[in-house]
Amino acid sequence: MAKNEEFKQLIRLGDKDLDGNRSTYFALTKIKGVSYAFANALCNIFDLKKTEKIGNLSDDQLEKIKDAIKNPSKYKISPWLFNRQKDFDSGEDQHLISSDLKLRKDFDIKRLRMIKSYRGFRHGFGLPLRGQRTKSNFRKGTTVGVKKKGAKGKKK
Repeated sequence: MAKNEEFKQLIRLGDKDLDGNRSTYFALTKIKGVSYAFANALCNIFDLKKTEKIGNLSDDQLEKIKDAIKNPSKYKISPWLFNRQKDFDSGEDQHLISSDLKLRKDFDIKRLRMIKSYRGFRHGFGLPLRGQRTKSNFRKGTTVGVKKKGAKGKKK
C-alpha cells in the first residue's frame, strides 16, 4: 500500500458495493457472477494476497480487476471459468456479471418456454427440472394436506 493512499471503506465493483474490511478473495465473490474459482484466478493473475483487505488496494489495481471481470479473455483467464460457455446466440465463451447475468438467464428461460421444451414446461409450472422426486418436496405454493369435516367446527 502506498503511503499517500488511504483505506477505502466502500468499493464499487461490478455494480456492487463491497465492504473494504473484507479480504480480497471473499469480497470479489460477493459480486454476482464471480465464483470462488474466478476470484482465485483474479488474485493469482494480479499477484494479490487473498487475505489482504480489499480497501487497501490502489485505484490502479481496482481498475485492472474491474477490466478483468468484464474482459477475462484479455487477461488469459481459462474459458472453463466463464459462467456462459458456448452462448446460444453467438457461440462464444462469455463472462457475465450482475444485471446482465440475470437478464440473460431470463431470456434463456423464455426461449425454453417458447419452444415448448420439457425444461420450459417445468419452469412454467414451478417444478424441478433435473429429475428430483416431487412427492414430498417442491410443494410450496400449492395446497398441502386434506381438509377434514371436523376442521370447520362442530355442528349441534
